[in-house]
Amino acid sequence: MDPSTIGMIGFVVALILLLFRVPIGFTLTAVASTCALVAYSWRPGFDFNLVRGWKPALGLIESAAFDFVHSYSLSMIPMFIAAGHIAYHARITTDIYDSVRVFLSKVPGGLAIASIIGCGGFSAITGSSVACASSMGRICVPEMLRYNYSPQLATSAVAAGGTMGSLIPPSVLFIVYGIFTETSISRLFLAGVIPGILSVLGFIITVVIWVKLRPEVAPKAEGSFSTSEKIEAMVKAWPAAMLMFIIIGGIYGGFFTATEAAAVSLAFVLIFGFVTRRLNWANVMESMRETAHSSASLFFIAVGAKIFVAFVSLTGVTHVLVDMVSNAGLPNWAVLLCLVAMYLVMGMFLDPLGTMLLTLPFVVPLIEGMGYDLIWFGVIVIKLLEIGLVTPPVGLNVFVISSVVGREIQVTTIFFGVVRFLVLDVVVLLLLLFIPALSLFLPNTMF
Repeated sequence: MDPSTIGMIGFVVALILLLFRVPIGFTLTAVASTCALVAYSWRPGFDFNLVRGWKPALGLIESAAFDFVHSYSLSMIPMFIAAGHIAYHARITTDIYDSVRVFLSKVPGGLAIASIIGCGGFSAITGSSVACASSMGRICVPEMLRYNYSPQLATSAVAAGGTMGSLIPPSVLFIVYGIFTETSISRLFLAGVIPGILSVLGFIITVVIWVKLRPEVAPKAEGSFSTSEKIEAMVKAWPAAMLMFIIIGGIYGGFFTATEAAAVSLAFVLIFGFVTRRLNWANVMESMRETAHSSASLFFIAVGAKIFVAFVSLTGVTHVLVDMVSNAGLPNWAVLLCLVAMYLVMGMFLDPLGTMLLTLPFVVPLIEGMGYDLIWFGVIVIKLLEIGLVTPPVGLNVFVISSVVGREIQVTTIFFGVVRFLVLDVVVLLLLLFIPALSLFLPNTMF
């Protein structure tokens, strides 16, 4: 059988299994291993011979898994995850929301805006959208409901704000993208800064317009705060600001690589937690257990994806796709538009990591062939995956918020609120597509 045919069959089978909610790690590993065995056993011009294909297929699986696990860049994932968990237990992440809320007390919709800014700050520490939505949902949504905010605004603001964990560094999705495309993770982190700020501003504008048109959705939350309380709020925010400076400023200034920034961030939150007595060994051990669980899950998925990439390379299906696109005579913008549409549709049904790992082996050669910058395209992909996190019918962040607030607020209520934020998401996406400098300015000027 022609290897490229086997490659296409493998892609379709993997997509079907993911649609049926088979875990992505098992899907990618099983499909890639099975199809690699078939490709080696059924070479063009020969009969199927399982014995002939067994040994080279095992060699492919072993080498792909070994090379990936021993990647130096991979070590930053557990360090960033651990820093995020410890920062949560040390209340660094909650201090962001508390500090911003003080300064926005008189602003209409101030609590919703504070929640969005808090989500942005949380994302800059943890790098996880789901963790951001879950943690900030427990803090912000009850607070807004207590001040008679509309349930639709209260839940959708946090659901949308939580997506920024995918774009604002340190992003786990950026790390995985960088490893699989062999691009600089430090440059990817910096590329996400301006788009992340644009997303935050877009969400804030959405809240302002929403409250302006319908003041009843966000009654005035609370009275004014004294000068001493505002100063105290500013002081409380310094650890979060320091973490952002370590990660973004350290990488941009050339003081740290992304991996070194992860290690310094972890050391900082540990020292801060113990010095301020906000952290004890029980919290640290719980954080380490959570880190081990999250990292093991990600590593298993990533190893399966690496085997899948090796299988795709073996079958040569990417070359066939590139030739098909070239022969079709489509302009580059049309191909890019098709890819954007594909990610939007897949994001409605699949989780972000699954969507990215399944498509990168096929999409990256197309992008390189058209001469586009992989750093810029990485930002576009992550932004599209962000949109998928709140797009029905399987907007993961929406269901996370739903699980936090319980049955009092229906999922449809959250989705209807999120639609307003999706409009601004699309606007930001179009800006990133048509103005690549928004993504590439900081990476191109880093030391």
